[in-house]
Amino acid sequence: MNARYLTADVFTDRKFGGNQLAVFPDARQINSDLMPRIAQEFNYSETTFVLPPDDPSHTAKVRIFTPGGELQFAGHPTVGTAHVLASIGAIKLTGDETHIVLEEGVGPVPVTIRAKNGRPDFAQLTAAKLPQIGPPPPSADTLAAMLSLKSGEVLDNGMKAEALSCGTPFLFVPVRDRAAVGRSRIKMDLWESALGGYITKEVFVFAMDAELADNDIRARMFAPGIGVPEDPATGSACVALAGYLAGRDPRTQGTLRWIVEQGFEMGRPSILEIEADKKHGAVTTVRVGGRTVLVCDGTMEL
Repeated sequence: MNARYLTADVFTDRKFGGNQLAVFPDARQINSDLMPRIAQEFNYSETTFVLPPDDPSHTAKVRIFTPGGELQFAGHPTVGTAHVLASIGAIKLTGDETHIVLEEGVGPVPVTIRAKNGRPDFAQLTAAKLPQIGPPPPSADTLAAMLSLKSGEVLDNGMKAEALSCGTPFLFVPVRDRAAVGRSRIKMDLWESALGGYITKEVFVFAMDAELADNDIRARMFAPGIGVPEDPATGSACVALAGYLAGRDPRTQGTLRWIVEQGFEMGRPSILEIEADKKHGAVTTVRVGGRTVLVCDGTMEL
């Protein structure tokens, strides 16, 4: 059989930026055992397989695979898959905004697709789960050594390392500035010893020191344990980052917004827009969105 696939660059408005994604828009005939092997063949951060939803009121079920295995939730595959399906007519646009629900391992994920001139232009997901805080992480000095940084470059005051998850856990490590983000390198032996027994080995390094004038945050994400040495754009991390930042923000009401730049050190610049709603000081909703560009449309012989 021949299975259609499309590839896209997600969280960018131009080809060859952002995070690569392969999408199989109709995976009904693809055996589950083949899905991880196909993801390994593409060797992108993620590959998605679209299936009919279990709940007919939802739009589709999406299975997400990295080269190292299946994920219960991921941001750039959710945003990118929604854009791809809308682009090929598998999702009918209903106007300037189209609201859909994608079933993922974490549960139903609402997605809003914004259109321009009748074509999808921007997609934004709402996390199915609010950010949950994990156990205390290793010390700032341990994390600095693991990241090839000097003592003191990992912050340890109001901004400090913390694990959060909206379905996929990440260890958020705030550092002093953009230069420290750029110098970050995982030392594999120290990474294994520091995080071998921790809730997550995925490390999101960031600084409130963006390069571009309209942006707020510079970030990198390292996940060698799942076959992703570095990820150019990590929506599932950034949506949890919205919760991390909102929890430390003195504002108690309204919608808080930040723009994250990621992937610049890799030559795949990505822009992720994150939001958090707060009510009476509590975070009630977190979202991440961005643009997507189609790159390839082809078939794979299986």
